[in-house]
Amino acid sequence: MKKSILTLGIVLFLGGISFAQTPKGGPPVAPAAPAAPDAKANPNAPEVIFAETSFDFATLQKGDECSHEFTFKNTGKEPLILANCQASCGCTTPSCPKEPIAPGASGVIKVKYDSNRVGVFSKTVTVTSNAKNSPVVLSIKGKIEGPAQEEAFPGKNNGGMGQ
Repeated sequence: MKKSILTLGIVLFLGGISFAQTPKGGPPVAPAAPAAPDAKANPNAPEVIFAETSFDFATLQKGDECSHEFTFKNTGKEPLILANCQASCGCTTPSCPKEPIAPGASGVIKVKYDSNRVGVFSKTVTVTSNAKNSPVVLSIKGKIEGPAQEEAFPGKNNGGMGQ
């Protein structure tokens, strides 16, 4: 009897959740369509072209230098402004130019990974700009070898109160 009541309760609960997803009094509403692209796209807009968008560090030792420079060029007819360079996590640090990049000029985005973290890694940096091909995703990957990092916990074998 308990199983029957429990089963009936679960069915009613799931049924209530599924009906809660549609508005009352009508069929489901389709999500809003994305805004149509501007019919008059700027033909002079900057365009950022990277020499490479991914880099493999292969295998490094813990503590080794782990940074790479991604070079790019503004092939458009207006200045390129890099609005944001966002890493996928805190262990990756991008350095992007703050000043506008003139048409025909080149620049560098330096990406550094914390090589004190042992193991395989694959990280990305998303570069947002005023370019017509924005955003661009840069990626780095590799493997850091070395002894695993030991964690220090307060109060354990360190002369603290926890002994």
